[in-house]
Amino acid sequence: MSALTVRLPNSVHQKVKELAERDDISVNQFIAAAVSEKMASVMTLDYLKGEAAKGKRSDFDRYMRLIPDAPALAGDN
Repeated sequence: MSALTVRLPNSVHQKVKELAERDDISVNQFIAAAVSEKMASVMTLDYLKGEAAKGKRSDFDRYMRLIPDAPALAGDN
């Protein structure tokens, strides 16, 4: 594990302390969890952008044409 110095505004630091106490965890654990959540969010977005870039409009149109032309069911409109 490595150490990292992070400068936070006093108001943010105070709120982090309060939230960590509320969850009965240390400030370090709170910040590690927050960073992990942000990393997961960014990595998911990168993955989805990569997958979307592989898509072809022609494939989308082909699948959309397979959907029957029928009125929406009650509650679906």
